[in-house]
Amino acid sequence: MSDSTFEITLEKLTYGGEAMGRLPDGRAVFVPFGLPNEIVKIRLTQEKQNFARGEIVEIIKSSPERIQAKCKHFFNPLLLVGEGVGMRESCGGCHYQNLSYENQLKAKTEILSDQLRRIGKIENPPIQKMIPSPNEWNYRNNIQFHLTNEGKLGFINSKGNSAFAIEECHLPNKEIDSFWKELNFESNLSLERVSLRSGDENDLMLILESEYPETPELEIEADVSVIHIYENHPVVIAGQDHIFIKILDKDFKVSANSFFQVNTKMAEKMVEHLINQIPTPNSQTTLLDIYCGVGLFSKFFADKYQKVIGVESSSSACEDFVFNLDEFENIDLYEGSAEEILLKLEIKNQTHIIVDPPRVGIEKHALDAIINLKPQVIAYVSCDPSTLARDAARLINGGYKLKQVTPFDLFPQTYHIESISIFEI
Repeated sequence: MSDSTFEITLEKLTYGGEAMGRLPDGRAVFVPFGLPNEIVKIRLTQEKQNFARGEIVEIIKSSPERIQAKCKHFFNPLLLVGEGVGMRESCGGCHYQNLSYENQLKAKTEILSDQLRRIGKIENPPIQKMIPSPNEWNYRNNIQFHLTNEGKLGFINSKGNSAFAIEECHLPNKEIDSFWKELNFESNLSLERVSLRSGDENDLMLILESEYPETPELEIEADVSVIHIYENHPVVIAGQDHIFIKILDKDFKVSANSFFQVNTKMAEKMVEHLINQIPTPNSQTTLLDIYCGVGLFSKFFADKYQKVIGVESSSSACEDFVFNLDEFENIDLYEGSAEEILLKLEIKNQTHIIVDPPRVGIEKHALDAIINLKPQVIAYVSCDPSTLARDAARLINGGYKLKQVTPFDLFPQTYHIESISIFEI
């Protein structure tokens, strides 16, 4: 790869937190921490036949929309000249602290629209106004750290090649933020990750993940639960193996191994949106909740449907689902992959579907099975606009109409885009 630098004009923000420009030979080049209309000098970090990636060496002309980042660890290219502050010392967790929150929402909406048009071939995607997060900062109920060799809590740097110690982070909620700096670990511990999760009544859970069965020695004076996870098996060191998180006055048991939305207030807004947008079922309708997790959506719909069927591959989440929906008699739960379960399911009633897949989207055979079930309504909860666009094209080809796409900003300051799309037959 050439060590040459190039002076380019950045054109637009793209999904993944980068700004796109063009090299002299016409190839697209993707540059983190740049903004549209900035003239920058870049150094290439990766070259492919049809595109390249680069890093900013100097900002020649700054965007008028660029603002000062709140966090000292956010990459500031304006400090590059003469100071040698590079991406190896900056955090890779945030991408848009250089934009006002209003401009972040605008940028994400445009990116979502672009993905649906370009990948999904949807000419005029019916995108609604993005639902903003009530908290631009300190919104996360779960934060994941990596340890440096010295045992300091840190994050992976912008280059993605090592962890560095941090002194501040403005994303975790106040319960986590007031506690994480008290944690001290020995150097060279064999811990892959250290996570903190907060629940109701200021409950905190510390999760230690490693490849080794030996339980790490840890001295903590605070009243927190401590869990060691080895090969997906949680071992309780102190306290409980779960916490409770309240969503719209309903409590959800969430175990150490189970996924739950990290922005509690936005999870509530998503639930309210689904309640308002999914048509009222008749007395014989079945709700199929695919990738149901601990039952976040099922619990709010169980009393509206004749039957609710959950599908989930995580054993931990399934156990939590059973606990969280114990009050209802009309619940079935199938543990296994979506494609495995859906190919065997036979539902004769009218069906509504909520599907909340991981970033890779809906597995192809699972999507084919969904179409074959002929549900009247599909509510697709997506955390990745590119796989949403791909799956939307398949659903439209299968006879469905995309009624609306509503983006939700669950992850301010980052490139991540959550959305709920409503498809009807």
